[in-house]
Amino acid sequence: MTKRWKHLASKNCRLARRSWGNVLNSSHLRSLREITERFQLSVSAGDLLLLDGRWYVSHAGWLGLAHRNRCAGIHVRPVLQFCDPSSQRWAFEATVYKSRTCRGFTGFGDADPSNVDPLVRGAEMRMAETRAVNRALRKAYAVPICSVEEIGSFAEPAVRDRESKRVPPQPANGNGYGGRTVRDRLCQLIRQHQLDPTLVKAYATDFCGVKTLREATREQVENFVARLADWAEKDRNALLCQLNSYLPQKAGVA
Repeated sequence: MTKRWKHLASKNCRLARRSWGNVLNSSHLRSLREITERFQLSVSAGDLLLLDGRWYVSHAGWLGLAHRNRCAGIHVRPVLQFCDPSSQRWAFEATVYKSRTCRGFTGFGDADPSNVDPLVRGAEMRMAETRAVNRALRKAYAVPICSVEEIGSFAEPAVRDRESKRVPPQPANGNGYGGRTVRDRLCQLIRQHQLDPTLVKAYATDFCGVKTLREATREQVENFVARLADWAEKDRNALLCQLNSYLPQKAGVA
């Protein structure tokens, strides 16, 4: 088993050099090897991300860790006194049970428009729940690494400033969510970056704050496509991490 994790550590280092070679140093690689051998997290699976010189664990990474350690269950509930749906402010409490006799490890998570990335605006409730689960899992398995969902923004300031500007209107040749030009651009991005269309669609509905994409305005979809394109170019691994957060709901997306 030790040999297997050492092989994974070597694989992680190779992929890290390809993905973050311009900012990667010997300290990052040493930490990556230690993290891999201790917690069996995979870079290729999107479990780990290097942001601003620090390693972060994704939600998918935490769930994988819980599964490998035969986690007995996770109980999540809203903390109602700290929730305000009208302002999209949410707080959750999560308790992780490592075994049937475990008394539980508790973590709290909150989210509102001021502390989430613009990419996930409209999904503050889901983000608060995710943060609570991640923090509880961190305590349960004694992982000294922050989760990527806990940081306020994945994008660099320049990217956020650029994306905050309105995208110029594009011609549309029909009704629905933006016309053929926008739809074709979205399909092109999905093919170019090998993204899961179903997860992209689920992400798009959250981004636009609608139940179905047909309810979104052309401007909303144009902004989503522009943001998706920028994130795919800047940090595809971080984008895949975000899309993977929709996996539990994948079967339910139309």
